[in-house]
Amino acid sequence: MILYNLVLAGDNRAVNIKVDDGKITGFPEEALPDQLQLSFTDALVFPGLINSHDHLDFNLFPQLGDKFYSNYTEWGRYIHKNYKDEINAVLKVPIALREQWGIIKNLICGVTMVVNHGENVKIKERLIGIHEQYYFLHSVQFEKKWKRKLNHPLRIKHPVVIHVGEGTNRAAQDEIDRLIRWNLLRKTLIGIHAVAMSAAQAKRFKAIIWCPESNHFLLNRIAPVNQFKAVAKILFGTDSTLTGNWDIWKHIRLARKTNILTDTELFETLNRNPAAIWGTQNGEITPGKDADLVVARIKNNQNGMESFFAVEPKDILLVLHQGNIRLFDALLYKQLMHLDLSGFSMIHIEGVSKYVQGDIPELIKNIKQYYPDAGFPVDVN
Repeated sequence: MILYNLVLAGDNRAVNIKVDDGKITGFPEEALPDQLQLSFTDALVFPGLINSHDHLDFNLFPQLGDKFYSNYTEWGRYIHKNYKDEINAVLKVPIALREQWGIIKNLICGVTMVVNHGENVKIKERLIGIHEQYYFLHSVQFEKKWKRKLNHPLRIKHPVVIHVGEGTNRAAQDEIDRLIRWNLLRKTLIGIHAVAMSAAQAKRFKAIIWCPESNHFLLNRIAPVNQFKAVAKILFGTDSTLTGNWDIWKHIRLARKTNILTDTELFETLNRNPAAIWGTQNGEITPGKDADLVVARIKNNQNGMESFFAVEPKDILLVLHQGNIRLFDALLYKQLMHLDLSGFSMIHIEGVSKYVQGDIPELIKNIKQYYPDAGFPVDVN
């Protein structure tokens, strides 16, 4: 496959990209015979987004909460007391269906790899990468026997990924110290949220996963990741729709408005940084890397990073995961119509038609059998 006439996000270079056997193999200057060829006009290409924190089975929830909280435990108690009906309505949906929707939510935003925080996903047919090579702990407050689990002697190989410091009070800061103090085997720690974290505490973590929209919704404060970037890699996450919008691009633009990171630093929280931390072969448009690529419209002749940060799901023209077409805009149909597209279904995002691998109308129908009030950001035929 060759993708023609693209602009690289961040440097405005015009490129053609060749993909073979799931890998990026080069940048040909001329057309090559016997290749699937896709041509674009005014289109940007960037590595598929890596969402380093989501709960795939929690993305049918509406945002729950009507005030700001001092920490996640206060919020948890509050929603279970005040939103019992809303929570029970979603949990009636079988977990496999909820996970499937969580995957689709990410895919239609251009996410090609997600780190699911929880037990291993049950679904075998996966349209995007789901990274599970880590040791999952929920949090100091909610994980039973967390000290014993943290120091399990046979779980040395993978990093420990844990919610930590998700709050604005002293208790949120103290739990970070407790986690550090009880990490007796000096395991690799990757912290999620870290709103209450200090720069000194951050030195004990290999990476921090920044979820600014979730933190803003819950706490009216975000993690000061500019103070951590010298000692820990900064990754980007959305968390679930319990505390954030379904659309990762809204999270990204909120993060950009804070000016806490430079445009390049923020961009790399979505590709290069997480690929390095999770040990995956994506995150860069470089020969030999996985062909996890997203192509999107360039709007209003924007250049440089402006064109990347302006992307919305309706603008996405093509999503490749390991060289496989997972989503394409209806504008590309004529170029692809000679392929077997029977495994794709049409959806509409703000009136723009996309083809997505899988039976999305059937998925939505099945979910609504259990949860009739479920709302979706897409329309289906």
